[in-house]
Amino acid sequence: MSTSTQHQFRYTQTPSKVLHLRNLPWECSEEELIELCNPFGRIINTKCNVGANRNQAFVEFVDQNQAISMVSYYASSSEPAQVRGKTVYIQYSNRHEIVNNKSPGDIPGNVLLVTIEGVEAGDVSIDVIHLVFSAFGFVHKIATFEKTAGFQALIQFTDADTAASARDALDGRSIPRYLLPDHVGSCNLRISYSAHKDLNIKFQSNRSRDYTNPMLPVNHSAIEGAAQPVIGPDGKRREPESNVLLASIENMQYAVTVDVINTVFSAFGTVQKIAMFEKNGQTQALIQYPDVTTAAAAREALEGHCIYDGGYCFQ
Repeated sequence: MSTSTQHQFRYTQTPSKVLHLRNLPWECSEEELIELCNPFGRIINTKCNVGANRNQAFVEFVDQNQAISMVSYYASSSEPAQVRGKTVYIQYSNRHEIVNNKSPGDIPGNVLLVTIEGVEAGDVSIDVIHLVFSAFGFVHKIATFEKTAGFQALIQFTDADTAASARDALDGRSIPRYLLPDHVGSCNLRISYSAHKDLNIKFQSNRSRDYTNPMLPVNHSAIEGAAQPVIGPDGKRREPESNVLLASIENMQYAVTVDVINTVFSAFGTVQKIAMFEKNGQTQALIQYPDVTTAAAAREALEGHCIYDGGYCFQ
């Protein structure tokens, strides 16, 4: 018997219908395991990506004799078991069935629970989270919070397939370094499925966003850079310069939409975000630019002027 074959099997273990497979390729799928084992019998359960390196798995045959058949075949074969060209080491498991193969975090759904390791709340903004995950599809809602496990986020996609694509691509990976503050070395994403189906977002804020409902009430901390009025040298209240403008719309005769606001304000530069809301019976909007200079140019040009002739004046 060859040395490689001797390393593949342990004969001292009691046979079991559950086999333990080691040295699997990274992120080996259930389909790949079944393809390897199917010639020897029917697989009724699997547990993939086990161990610190996620390169181990368990497979459970419907009958113990089928598991023995697989072990015996590769014990006598000159060709080792392989997945994607890697030699797979096979042994009997000390368990006789796979219990709770799918925890709640393994059951596919459209909402992901993301734990961001190595950071504190505030180190990773909700906009960075949105940027990273929206690469895989439209993100409906995000809610961030702190738990014992660390800084976490719930991210809602349109469907389970989109969520699965994001999870498969990002689980165990790091957020790109250039998107993180200088004091953060690296942060890893640990992603599972959430039991939630539809997140209940009550306010747009720096902790939660609903990208499907621009008319949702706004917590003014939602958009970075919004500052409180200060007292100027002349003793009068004045707003410090900011890349975020607060526009109050007066003399409205028709509804003003987010698209209208975007059309007007984007004439002066890229508009990054817009949030509209009602306050004291008046329509207002927060408009965020990339820098203070662009915001100042828009304010100087538009303050006191009308969107259309005869109405819709900005203050």
